[in-house]
Amino acid sequence: MKLNDIILGDCLDVLANIRSESIDLVVTDPPYKLTQGGCKSQAINGHFKTSEKIATDGAKNGKIFKHNEIDFKDWMPEIYRVLKNQTHFYCMCNAKNLQSVLNAGTNAKFIIQTVLVWSKGMHTPSQYYLPNIEFVVLFRKGNAKYINEMGSKALIEINGIRNKKHPSEKPIELFSLFVRNSSNKADVVLDPFCGSGTVCLAALKDDRHYIGYDIEPSYVELANQRIQNHLNQLNIFENKQLTP
Repeated sequence: MKLNDIILGDCLDVLANIRSESIDLVVTDPPYKLTQGGCKSQAINGHFKTSEKIATDGAKNGKIFKHNEIDFKDWMPEIYRVLKNQTHFYCMCNAKNLQSVLNAGTNAKFIIQTVLVWSKGMHTPSQYYLPNIEFVVLFRKGNAKYINEMGSKALIEINGIRNKKHPSEKPIELFSLFVRNSSNKADVVLDPFCGSGTVCLAALKDDRHYIGYDIEPSYVELANQRIQNHLNQLNIFENKQLTP
């Protein structure tokens, strides 16, 4: 598998081409149904509205992607296979899917290290308690592996993104924390559902290699453009530094 590349493809097809025990860290925000399922008029994050500006049928049922059908149990065993021993796997989810993530991870032979809580400084509409958090399950493969920044807290307070280019786009600071804590420079970080490419961008900025892929062509294009924009900015900075 080529390093530092964002690939168009189905996660199961691409995972099958990755050599066993060749990946140092997996960080991903997979597709899943959102708590906002059942909404009548408000589309999720302003996306998936009809011409009448109401939520599509998919959004009403908590589905915001064309390919929401893949189940955690379908791909987590492959994540276990490609990860090296004594490594970490971060999987984001919401309250509705937390139990499924925990079950699928343990069935794939992962050990639950902890469950982190991301407080995102914003909330979505609800008839119950307003959801202003998301969960991040930290799994490990094999023996215990300490994180690099051992003062890190389980409650992570980082503001979310309001003007998103991707429906579930996350702040780079969040994924950068996971990358720094659970990998070292020159390690390989994998995101099988890369979306807008934030995990890959975090890996690049923190001097790690990355592999990312997504099944949606528009998101692959967006992710590659973000990577290229960052590289262009680096070149501009380096050229300025060289100017006498």
